[in-house]
Amino acid sequence: MNNLELRDFTIGNAEPMTLMGGVNVLESRDLAMEVAEKFKVISDKLNINYIFKGSFDKANRSSVKSFRGPGLEDGLKILQEVSSQFNIATITDIHEPSQALPVSEVCEVVQIPAFLARQTDLVVAAAETSSILQFKKPQFLSAPEMKNIIEKCESAGNNKITLCERGNSFGYNNLIVDTLNFQILKNLNKPTIFDVTHSLQLPGGLGNAAGGRREYLLSLAKAGMSQGIAGLFLEAHPDPDNAKCDGPCALRLDMLEPFLKQIKELDVFIKDQDILDIF
Repeated sequence: MNNLELRDFTIGNAEPMTLMGGVNVLESRDLAMEVAEKFKVISDKLNINYIFKGSFDKANRSSVKSFRGPGLEDGLKILQEVSSQFNIATITDIHEPSQALPVSEVCEVVQIPAFLARQTDLVVAAAETSSILQFKKPQFLSAPEMKNIIEKCESAGNNKITLCERGNSFGYNNLIVDTLNFQILKNLNKPTIFDVTHSLQLPGGLGNAAGGRREYLLSLAKAGMSQGIAGLFLEAHPDPDNAKCDGPCALRLDMLEPFLKQIKELDVFIKDQDILDIF
């Protein structure tokens, strides 16, 4: 298994869980600091390895009127402040090859969005940095096809890769999560993360934005973590109904501690079991 070292912890499918958590889009500096502090305090309390997530640009919004974020320069300033203030690693998305290097200088994990995971120039540019690369599995791709993305990235010189399950398209405006995908992704010998937030999207469900089913966050997160994976990707917001992006999928920030307590307990239970090969 290709475990990855990050600061003072290890990301791996058999290792204690890693949490990639924060906000969908960096709405403001103050909101980012509030959410990061909450995640950090609770993660420390529950002994969870933590990476802050926030997007400086949502370049794939449904409507041209949708809020996209502060942009690269201001967004990286916020991420740098979060990292310095709370002594934590950060992760954010890139959308263009030119963004790879400046983002890698701030963020220890660079994320390739699902819609862009097959874009060769973007993958190569990210691979040429020293950051860990997280690839969201595209909604339109089968889990075994992620092998091609891994090979493309490694051919450009970077094998520090995590794979992120986020559901598959199922008809119009719907996603489903096939739990077999977790084992398939793990068999590609990369740490596997579960993006429970975006797996609950109803793409285009609001006509000009994605809908969501946040009421199922805990049950779906448990289903994913029961598969013995490296960790969870989770977005939260103090007021999800008024969030500027993907609020219908976001956890209410005041529910974060009881939510993570159950997830951490499940992760410990699953990874403490003696696994028997019955085939």
